[in-house]
Amino acid sequence: MKQGEMLAMILAGGRGSRLKDLTNKVAKPAVDFGGKYRIIDFPLSNCANSGIKVVGVLTQYESVLLNSYVAGGAKWGLDTRDSGVFVLPPREKADQDLDVYRGTADAISQNIDFIDSYDPEYILVLSGDHIYKMNYDKMLDFHKANKADATIAVIPVPMKEASRFGIMNTNTETHQITEFEEKPAEPKSNLASMGIYIFTWKLLRKILVADMKNPDSHHDFGKDVIPTLLNDGKRLFAYEFKGYWKDVGTIDSLWEANMDLIDKKDELNLSDSSWKIYTQDATEMPQFIGPEAIIETAYITQGSRIEGTVKNSVIFTGVTVSRGAKVVDTVLMPGSFVGEGAEVTRSLVKGGVKIGKNAKVGDAGSEDILLVAKDVKGED
Repeated sequence: MKQGEMLAMILAGGRGSRLKDLTNKVAKPAVDFGGKYRIIDFPLSNCANSGIKVVGVLTQYESVLLNSYVAGGAKWGLDTRDSGVFVLPPREKADQDLDVYRGTADAISQNIDFIDSYDPEYILVLSGDHIYKMNYDKMLDFHKANKADATIAVIPVPMKEASRFGIMNTNTETHQITEFEEKPAEPKSNLASMGIYIFTWKLLRKILVADMKNPDSHHDFGKDVIPTLLNDGKRLFAYEFKGYWKDVGTIDSLWEANMDLIDKKDELNLSDSSWKIYTQDATEMPQFIGPEAIIETAYITQGSRIEGTVKNSVIFTGVTVSRGAKVVDTVLMPGSFVGEGAEVTRSLVKGGVKIGKNAKVGDAGSEDILLVAKDVKGED
């Protein structure tokens, strides 16, 4: 990729309401993941590893923590003279007289001046709330080779789940997109949009300017921009991604993505030095494993103290599992505490939550994962 050839814009303003109490005070992209990371670390690290120098992060909901976390770009090596991460909050009022983006396309439209100031040939638009590793430079090569006006990253999903996604129907030989269906009741294909787009900037800019003036538009890429490009006969192509990708939009899916780290396959592989996921450096001591501790299939992060039993679980930074406690099929987020004799099963415990002595939380037979977002009182 040539210097300045492509600029990235990360849509990081989502509320993430399905994550319930985890996003009461933080934006979804700022939620903790994988021991010591935040969700936003993944698209930002992908940008850094792909050679992208300038990244705009578009924030809105509960953005204070996220803004301070991404500002400057030092964590991802994007703080040099010719690179940077820029926080871009909404600048216009929506219908409810709030400073919010009206849709995914509106988030880009409100920042046309910012993009124009770098004069990129291409623009990469990313969702800020997915867990994956991806080389965007290879996607750009695919875009250029096909002389595409827009390239949309897709991933095959089980046909029974396809109705949950935006689905791309393509020419199977050329990969050119022939039709886009938003959450179709009867999908014709299983190629789901990943919310990752490359556009030729001059064309997208023209579409966005027209979209801003359209009172009937949702100002959304899926509902408006992509259908407009297809109706205008533009060249849209599907770039099939074959690596690990997870939309962590629910408690169950966030738990699953964390648990994937202790799967024998471990497709994400956070220890891979060839495609490092960068994050804020922790100043914690190494983890402490007590002499009576029992550990079976676990992902344990530095700064944690384990004196009880941990089985098939993911332990984040600064967690304590006390003597006699049992943690099974569970994700313990930063700074959570499990008291003596307590039992925690098939749960996701929010950071900082304390589970008291001999308390019992969760059910091994439950279909859904229990979110423990408040302290659980135990025996005195």
